[in-house]
Amino acid sequence: MDGAGRVLSCDDPAGGLLRNVRVGALLADTAPGWLSRAHTDLLTGGDETQPQVARGRIGEGTVEAFPSRRTDGAVSWWLVDDSDLRSARDQLETERARSRLLQEVSSELLASLNVDRCMAVTASLAAAHLADAAVIVGVGNGRSHPVTWACGDRVTQDDVVLDPADLPGLTEALLGFPPVPSRWIDPAGTPAWAIPEGFDRTASEIGSVVVVPLPGHGFPAGALVLLRRCEEAAFSEAEETFARLFAARAGAALSAARIYAQQTRITDVLMRELLPPTLRRTQGIDFSGRYRPSAASERIGGDFYDVHPADDPDGEAFAVLGDVCGKGLEAAVLTGKIRNTVEALLPFASDHARMLSLLNSALLSSHHTRFATMVLASAVRERDRVRLRVTSAGHPPPLVVRADGRVEETGTRGTLVGVLSEMTVTGASVVLHPGETCLLYSDGITEAHGGPLGDQMFGEERLRAVLAECAGMPAEAVTERVQMVASQWVGDGPHDDMALLAITAPRATHLTAVDGHTRGRFTS
Repeated sequence: MDGAGRVLSCDDPAGGLLRNVRVGALLADTAPGWLSRAHTDLLTGGDETQPQVARGRIGEGTVEAFPSRRTDGAVSWWLVDDSDLRSARDQLETERARSRLLQEVSSELLASLNVDRCMAVTASLAAAHLADAAVIVGVGNGRSHPVTWACGDRVTQDDVVLDPADLPGLTEALLGFPPVPSRWIDPAGTPAWAIPEGFDRTASEIGSVVVVPLPGHGFPAGALVLLRRCEEAAFSEAEETFARLFAARAGAALSAARIYAQQTRITDVLMRELLPPTLRRTQGIDFSGRYRPSAASERIGGDFYDVHPADDPDGEAFAVLGDVCGKGLEAAVLTGKIRNTVEALLPFASDHARMLSLLNSALLSSHHTRFATMVLASAVRERDRVRLRVTSAGHPPPLVVRADGRVEETGTRGTLVGVLSEMTVTGASVVLHPGETCLLYSDGITEAHGGPLGDQMFGEERLRAVLAECAGMPAEAVTERVQMVASQWVGDGPHDDMALLAITAPRATHLTAVDGHTRGRFTS
């Protein structure tokens, strides 16, 4: 083109792009306006102006125009069709966006190990980025499946009785098989339960459906169903491939959340069996227990207590408090075994020495290398008094607080359980009058270090002093007071497991009646 903007020559490739351009015609009359303006700007900019690349659309494509000045004042424009480059850039940006989405999916889903929340987040992200609506079908129990629907900002969840065969590809997806191509799925056959609220509620309004599995760790985590409306384009092969990548991330998170939930349920069931029981009045005798594990983050440890009522209403209630060597979960495992063994040996509860001998043999024959200390107590109500038989096996002897505040030590001694093949124990008998308490405790109380400098042991003398203040108190008040004082003594410092078991002769009385007539004695 010359200085006036008139076309001097045009080769065949350029003519293929600019179909109206011809030699002798003005560029402004035959070419796109962006090219004519670029030529004018180049000429008016002076010879010193660095030629600038112009860019614009010609038809459906994008073209870059590179100017080259000639010595006679004319300008040659080299046209480069960059549609392929632009397409590659668009694809690259699309892949980057998809990578960001996958990172967002991983970040959002791994932030929680709650199955319902993972399903809700997966469905919400899928509906926002992959389709008009998304449905997550979880692993079912029988014919019922947990289902999460997402459409727009609305996410709902429910358990639905459904037949996976109603939606093509769903049965295979729930089994972890490769997905069925969307072109093989008839959208008109979409069952009503798979259409979310807020979406067109008729299957005839659905234009395309994709069903992909949510792979988990060793077993499927469910299936992802994507829905698009009629006016939307069908899912392309690249979109279906990306949906599988999305589902892989989501499936891994869902599987981890489900495994965590299963482990949590198992832990809760086992924990309930290991936690100290809630005690109450048994056969007219007040019992109260308190337990504090060595670590605030733990619920169980090596100390334990139990109370077992007698089969006979006039028989002896059996109580036990023990301390397994060690702390934490490993000690709690042996604690559970000892408690179960003691319960199995209840028929021998009237003979403490024999029961301890049998328990000792059971521990020696096990694979555990830990030992335990224990106190056994058999209590029976006699009118307004409680008669106790106590036997210690390597454990601190119980203390008795009398109504006048005197604190006495029971004269029972014995060897550790689970150490020697033969055990030696000496029992003691105690009579509790109304308001008097026998306290069984673990050495976590007396050996607790604390005080002003944190290096003094609580000791038996302080325990006796606290008990003296508890004269006449109910069993619940005694254990609460002792635990509170010991906890204040250690503060935030380290300590061993602490266990308390109080046996109290109640002050109140009531009539025991048989067939409407009072008989025998007054008891409480």
